Amino acid sequence: MAEDHSAPRSGLFESLRNLATGLIAMAHTRLELISTDVEVAFAQLLKLVVWVLVALFCLGLAVLLLVLLVVAAFWDSYRMLVLLGLAGFFLLAGVGMVTYAARKLRTQPRLFAASLGELRKDYQQLEPEK
Repeated sequence: MAEDHSAPRSGLFESLRNLATGLIAMAHTRLELISTDVEVAFAQLLKLVVWVLVALFCLGLAVLLLVLLVVAAFWDSYRMLVLLGLAGFFLLAGVGMVTYAARKLRTQPRLFAASLGELRKDYQQLEPEK
């Protein structure tokens, strides 16, 4: 009587194949999540850049016209003092805006935070209990 050793092997190989299939499916899902995060972040960044450029153009033109108006109003008496005051004001405003932007960049949420959280959960589930 010959013993049938093929049944346990196929069961082991089937289990390994199912494990590999599950791991590949999980990796695929995580990569899709990361891809979605990148697309959303890029779309938001692009929209923000366009709005900032339009706003900077409008504000720059308004500021230029306002400066010309103020200098023309004080042309005969205090033109140098007015130019110096306006230059100081815009310098302080620019430094303030750069400081604000740097603070916002430091406090923004991490890129791929959701994806990293899901991967951390997956790792904790696969990690052997101690």
